[in-house]
Amino acid sequence: MQFSRLEIPDVILITPNVFGDTRGYFFEVFHEDKFSINFTTGEYTPKFVQDNQAFSTKGVVRGLHFQNEYPQGKLVRCIKGSVLDVAVDIRPNSPTFGHHVSAVLSEHNHNQLWVPRGFAHGYSSLEDENIVLYKCDDFYHPEDEGGIKWDDPSLNIDWNISSPIVSDKDMLLPLLSEL
Repeated sequence: MQFSRLEIPDVILITPNVFGDTRGYFFEVFHEDKFSINFTTGEYTPKFVQDNQAFSTKGVVRGLHFQNEYPQGKLVRCIKGSVLDVAVDIRPNSPTFGHHVSAVLSEHNHNQLWVPRGFAHGYSSLEDENIVLYKCDDFYHPEDEGGIKWDDPSLNIDWNISSPIVSDKDMLLPLLSEL
């Protein structure tokens, strides 16, 4: 596995070593020792406690979501189709506050994105059928959820889709400046 820190260094793109032959392919999705070495930020190393799966059709935008008192780090991958995965730094004292990074995750590149605590997360669905899996390092607390409007002009995110399909709930999220 290769672990590449993106423009915001706490967000990590994980590219697996894929071994293929006439039968198909094989690769490691998770290896605790390798992840522990590469994920450690300061004194924090994530331990995953919950897995989530979501299905979306082409043009769907999910996010930008976060939890306030119980923040979650997320290890995200796409096992069917492809998505543009986005992480927005919402850590108040961070030099990259309000900046975002993104990566295409797909069933073909097998990449994963580590979105640490203190980031809002979302993605756009680029193909007709998309399945996203993500491991979380804390449990979901519905009463604690927060979010930022997906099309916040201060973020200037290019979601790579022309006609976004967004939930009513996500359409009502505040702008980053309103948090």
